[in-house]
Amino acid sequence: MTHINISFFKKSLRYFWIAISGKETDFTTGSIRKAIFMLSIPMILEMLMESIFALVDIAYVSQVSVNAVATIGLTESVITLVYALAIGLSMAATAIVARRIGEKDVQGARVAAVQAIGLGVLISIMLGIVGIFYAKEILALMGGEPDLIEEGYGYTKFLIGGNITIMLLFMINAIFRGAGDASIAMWALVLSNGLNIVLDPIFIFGWGPIPEYGVMGAAIATNIGRGTAVLFQLGILFFGWSKIKLVLKDLILDMKVMVNLVKVSLGGIAQFLIGTSSWVFLMRIMSEFGSEVLAGYTIAIRVMMFTLMPSWGMSNAAATLVGQNLGAKQPERAEVSVWKTGKYNAYFMGLVSLVYLIFAKSIISWFNATPSVVANGALCLQVIAIGYVFYAYGMVVTQAFNGSGDTKTPTKINFFSFWMFQLPLAYIAAIVLDWGAMGVFVAITAAEVLLAIMAIIWFKKGNWKQVQV
Repeated sequence: MTHINISFFKKSLRYFWIAISGKETDFTTGSIRKAIFMLSIPMILEMLMESIFALVDIAYVSQVSVNAVATIGLTESVITLVYALAIGLSMAATAIVARRIGEKDVQGARVAAVQAIGLGVLISIMLGIVGIFYAKEILALMGGEPDLIEEGYGYTKFLIGGNITIMLLFMINAIFRGAGDASIAMWALVLSNGLNIVLDPIFIFGWGPIPEYGVMGAAIATNIGRGTAVLFQLGILFFGWSKIKLVLKDLILDMKVMVNLVKVSLGGIAQFLIGTSSWVFLMRIMSEFGSEVLAGYTIAIRVMMFTLMPSWGMSNAAATLVGQNLGAKQPERAEVSVWKTGKYNAYFMGLVSLVYLIFAKSIISWFNATPSVVANGALCLQVIAIGYVFYAYGMVVTQAFNGSGDTKTPTKINFFSFWMFQLPLAYIAAIVLDWGAMGVFVAITAAEVLLAIMAIIWFKKGNWKQVQV
């Protein structure tokens, strides 16, 4: 038995090294379980780095003030709209690149990559102008109190104004994932968030010649970290070892590919705009209960991201497997990949839910010891954790739709689950029935459970196998 365990351990370590070094990128043949492992490991590590940064960031900012934490909550509820555009475009990029790679059309994948990057730059410039000139108005619109706006508008200005680093980081990593180069995307996030973690305390609290910027320093550090990672990504695309390697002659506008990219991305953008805009409205409802309740909610959401991000990593692996296998004319292999990934994700999320249910108060108190903040943050974690196993399948299945290029179906599911169900329920429960913050937490969990059930039913119909991109 000991010999078997040692052999299994050595084999796992070997596969782990292969996964993070990116030595294997063809996932249309061989063991599906191995393919899931090879794609999931770098994607999980990538998302873990993102969530670790989120936790470290909120830990540093929590030492500034409750208003500073609340500022991050209000700003990020708006910046999620940028994420929606970035993720929507990146879903299209992953789907099209993965399909071209599955078809062995590397040149087609390169063309799609260039168009995706160009679109991302154009959109981010327009959004950045709004962030730079209307930061105070954005916080006021979200319900921020005057003292909060005065203290925190610099954070909002720098984060939204510099959103091009967010956009390009998402877009280029999506290209790498679609090509099966998940390890490169992982190392880009390691660089980005590693720098963020180091620079955060320097710019927030000041160090040497660098003055104390407070909460605004967190946004400055984020832009520097992400901007450096984008330069790294571009270096790999033009001079590195990725399956997709660009040259100057590729940097041209291809209207046919651009229109196809926009067509596929519209569903993804709408899908995530629906989901993320619902979070904006939820944050607006939460602001009615004061800064301490809002701070507890913000910390809880950051903690949840620590586990949701790895889960997204597995979901992204499912999207790549679906795209590449559909390109290789293997729809049944694509479907089996989704169900297996969902099962592994459910195991993981089930364990996490137990930790949150038992240790919620202790976890929140690590970031802020204010009794009201701890009580509301812990309640948020516990209520939402009840639906974690449902979230696991919901995320994997919706990403599988996106990987096939069918971004319309998840959009319909999101619209009903979030706008038609979650928001009315949250308002009625929290405001009309006077449940307070508890009403919002219950609405979040109920909507995610409904989404998972609807996604599974729709996925079993199999229409996604016929989508052409």
